[in-house]
Amino acid sequence: MRAYPAGSLPGSTGGGGMSGRLAILSMHTSPLAQAGTGDGGGMNVYVRELATSLARSGVVCDVFTRAESPHQPATVTVEPGFKVHNVVAGPSEPVAKESLVELVGEWTEQVARRISQLEHSGEPFSALHANYWLSGVAGHTLKHELELPLLVTFHTLDRVKADAGSGGSMFGEPARRSAAEAEVIGCADALLASCRVEEDQLVGLYGAERSRIVRVAPGVQHAFFAPGDRRQARKAVGLDPDDPVILFVGRIQPLKGPSLAVETVAELHRRVGPLTPGVSQTSKPPTLVIIGGPSGPQGEEELYRVRRALAVHGLADFVRIVEPQPHERLSTFYRAADVCLVTSRSESFGMVALEAAACATPVVAAAVGGLTTIVVDGETGFLVARRSPEDFAEPVARLLGDSEHAARIGRRASSRAKAYTWRRAASQLWEKVETLTGAELVACG
Repeated sequence: MRAYPAGSLPGSTGGGGMSGRLAILSMHTSPLAQAGTGDGGGMNVYVRELATSLARSGVVCDVFTRAESPHQPATVTVEPGFKVHNVVAGPSEPVAKESLVELVGEWTEQVARRISQLEHSGEPFSALHANYWLSGVAGHTLKHELELPLLVTFHTLDRVKADAGSGGSMFGEPARRSAAEAEVIGCADALLASCRVEEDQLVGLYGAERSRIVRVAPGVQHAFFAPGDRRQARKAVGLDPDDPVILFVGRIQPLKGPSLAVETVAELHRRVGPLTPGVSQTSKPPTLVIIGGPSGPQGEEELYRVRRALAVHGLADFVRIVEPQPHERLSTFYRAADVCLVTSRSESFGMVALEAAACATPVVAAAVGGLTTIVVDGETGFLVARRSPEDFAEPVARLLGDSEHAARIGRRASSRAKAYTWRRAASQLWEKVETLTGAELVACG
């Protein structure tokens, strides 16, 4: 273990606050990138918000990501105590996530060099926090080189995706991913699981030691994601205040299932029937808003499936595909919606479901992964066991048909979402770092 100068022990706290320094590894996507584009998604939000909360609590956070342009500055100061370091490895341009494994070794060497430089001119690091399996591989090497405890958040797991029928060749994942995840899990000093379901997956599918797993649920920015006036929200985003609105937020790829969301809306339209010009209806067919862009090797194919479904079902006038939005602006879309539809094949947590709930928008979600811990079926939303448009349409139709029931569901969801805060997540993570400070590191098996 490292020896630290007297009075400078990383992770020590004083005055009820937190202090120390954390190296956060996020190789394949920067927390400053627009979520919903390319490989950016909920993990971008997770890293950015967690680092922000840690920094505001007194922990210096250095996030290391891969530079994707020669014009990116080497370091970006986000706010006091929170910096993002763009580390060069391979070409100075975007590289598909599935191909980044070939650059992990080079990136790891450059991160080690940057950490050494930072420590030479400032305080030593307390720990490493790796996000996703690529960063986990890098963190595994850095842990032994730097003698620092390694904490890992995987966000998704290869064997979980395979069990859901969405892993392996479907997404072009590198063949070594599963074995690499198992190796990192075996040597990590702490594994951060977002919920009980993910904890059980780490144990059941990878043989992780439960004693090394810490539950750290993501949070939500309640200053932005909160209930509000639905009609005003619809006007703000250009929607008819009187039209029923269903919202889908997520990258356009098979894992997230946007084409199933379109098929669900088609089923709802069949139930309502077509609009007749000049004839009023007590129920109107809903509009679907899809926010996101193509992502991954199957992204364009999934977008084609979405557009084909629109043509087949004659939904072109009832579906809006909106480019990825700044995170805070998403809250207006959540408030504008009657229902948020989450049709993912697998989710380690389900940030979209939590953000919608915080805005008092009922969620209808697939009964998979962390979504089963966010949505209380029948109380704060509805869980759907089968991947069929008919099964998803049933609870959506109930919510659209009973505004008072939907409002009660939304209020309960918003109340429950208040327990999820980034401050709490930061505190739980740092509490684990403190227990690892000065302790013997886990050795590779």
